[in-house]
Amino acid sequence: MSNKTNLVIVESPSKAKTIGKYLGADYVVKASMGHLRDLPVSTIGVDIENGFEPEYVPMQSKEDIISDLRKAAKKADKVYLATDPDREGEAISWHLKELLQLPDEKAYRITFNEITQKVVKQSIENPRGIDYSLVDAQQARRVLDRIVGYQLSPLLWKKVRRGLSAGRVQSVATRLVVDRENEIRSFLPREYWSLEVYLNRIGKPGSFVAHYHGDTKKTELKSQEQTDAVIRDITGKEFTVTSVKRAEKKRTASPPFTTSTLQQEASRKLNMTPKRTMAIAQQLYEGVDVAGEGTLGLITYMRTDSLRLSDEAMAAAADFIRNRYGKEYYYGKFHTFKTKSGAQDAHEAIRPTHVELDPEKIQSSLTKEQYRLYKLIWSRFLASQMANAVYDTVSIDTQCAGHTFRSTHQSLKFSGFIAIYEEGKDEESEIVGYPLPDLQEGDKALAADTKKEQHFTQPPARYTEATLVKAMEEKGVGRPSTYAGIVSTIQEREYVQKTDKRLAPTALGEVVTGLMLERFQDIIDVEFTANMENLLDEIETGKQQWRSVLGDFYQQFHKELEEAESALQGVRLKVPDEVSDEVCEDCGRNMVVKIGRFGKFLACPGFPECKNTKPIVEKMPGRCPKCGSTILKRTSKRGFAYYACEKGADCGFMSWDVPTAEDCPVCGQTLFKKSGRGRMKPFCINESCTNFLPEDKRGYYKKASEKASDGSKKPTKKEVSKAKGKKTGGKKA
Repeated sequence: MSNKTNLVIVESPSKAKTIGKYLGADYVVKASMGHLRDLPVSTIGVDIENGFEPEYVPMQSKEDIISDLRKAAKKADKVYLATDPDREGEAISWHLKELLQLPDEKAYRITFNEITQKVVKQSIENPRGIDYSLVDAQQARRVLDRIVGYQLSPLLWKKVRRGLSAGRVQSVATRLVVDRENEIRSFLPREYWSLEVYLNRIGKPGSFVAHYHGDTKKTELKSQEQTDAVIRDITGKEFTVTSVKRAEKKRTASPPFTTSTLQQEASRKLNMTPKRTMAIAQQLYEGVDVAGEGTLGLITYMRTDSLRLSDEAMAAAADFIRNRYGKEYYYGKFHTFKTKSGAQDAHEAIRPTHVELDPEKIQSSLTKEQYRLYKLIWSRFLASQMANAVYDTVSIDTQCAGHTFRSTHQSLKFSGFIAIYEEGKDEESEIVGYPLPDLQEGDKALAADTKKEQHFTQPPARYTEATLVKAMEEKGVGRPSTYAGIVSTIQEREYVQKTDKRLAPTALGEVVTGLMLERFQDIIDVEFTANMENLLDEIETGKQQWRSVLGDFYQQFHKELEEAESALQGVRLKVPDEVSDEVCEDCGRNMVVKIGRFGKFLACPGFPECKNTKPIVEKMPGRCPKCGSTILKRTSKRGFAYYACEKGADCGFMSWDVPTAEDCPVCGQTLFKKSGRGRMKPFCINESCTNFLPEDKRGYYKKASEKASDGSKKPTKKEVSKAKGKKTGGKKA
């Protein structure tokens, strides 16, 4: 590095690889692999009595990275801190500056809204200092969440169940799911009826369907008696067309994605969890090797609540639309969208960095998930700059015996933006109606048939991951960078479970939420949490001082904690057991789900009279390659998933690879794939098959072992530490 005087530090190796290719030989680009120091794991790490002073310690797992960065920083004339352009990224840059002991004149902060050669070089030419308001806002969030988690979790351990943890924003998200479940339970269905009349025109060809609309104004049929009365009134009588309204309806494209809308749409259309969506988006942002183009960052920064687009991006989209689809498909001018009030608007909306790289053109360079998500982002952005879709609509009223029946229909006249993209819906789309003949006012018709149907109003639907993110955004709970983590965490902690793509609270989630509602009303209050987010935003803009915000919060929280400890003295809250469909062979009771040392298992509720227990197993697709029986997913004592024949030792088949629903086209046996996520092509494990794939070619990760001077393998640091009887906790700075 003697001739390289500039060090650039980013967060990930893929980002380092992309930026390194743009900057050239005068720069060394290294990755910090995220945070390098944090609050200690074993203690709260916050001096509450001394102005909430945090105690940051280097992360022991990152010792080698820290050492390498210190050496590189010492040799460099300039160190560019190029972590993500948000609060957490700013905090990581500040931690790097402190950890590497960089003086102000040597540390330069740069950010990239998109990782393209032009933007990277512009950022290098226009560095700035650390934004300490952003750092303070992130510190305030981190300390706030640490205080709640480390002081509230022990109470849950004592009063509910060992191992529980509480989170400030996660508790509110769980409450939203619990409240929705209570709404569903208390919902009282209301009866209503629909009535369709099948009409034939008198003296003219053509038939059509009309729906009961009302009398002088729109009226709902509330009972069978009312419906039958209408049918009696119209039986055998003529219908007269009284109104024909034709119109042209325009539909405007949705705006480009924000973090929230990307997570919602990826959930609806791609069945991706918010956490997975953000992981794949991060890959697209940091850079992908594209055949013929090199390493490219394909999308702009994906943590944003802004709908703003650069003029340059909109101009590129306009040229692309006119050239590929024709000028009539272009909106006609830059189509801008108003960002909602309260949004931070620090970055552009999520868009492709190079609109000319359409998804099909680069599909071979992307994984399946990368391709699908990139196509979604690319299509939504391009559609936002396209012309309105135009529909021809017609609404016809027909009267008989004082009752009005209405027929509607709409047909697409000009596709506009929906030629490339149409937004998904959480619920079923509205019916566009049956095609209608060319009816005119005064036309007569007779009823050929009637169809009545009873309906009941439905309770509100359970949240999906998409609608929960939408609800959090609308209520101001969390921020773009936190949505995915919140939704993931409440499921991992088993406060919420997903069934048929819908989220429902577990018994544990309801008990904990009930305790929080009774004893910690501020923590669990949606408005209080939203207001806290606003205060964090004000710290970011310099309007609030972070220690005073924490002081105001802690005063009330500490009071509630002491009152809860006193009120719940000697109380242990019971979590109802989850009842399974599995029947105990010994006594006939339905077995319940219990949690033991190695996870969940089934137990008879008749304990101690009946002590029958069973492991919980999951049936997998495919067939055992040895005997053709069912393959079950099991968990080892160390908590790792493996796959074994249901016959157990009688068959003996076991594999760490995951069985799939696909069969080998050569031998017909079940294909397997590598465990984990990503681009995983199924392979055949039948050694006698010509399609067999040996283990060394299945893409398993092999960690290069360090060799001692005598050729033997060196023990790892963890092994050495264990041998000496040392704990593996972090060291103090």
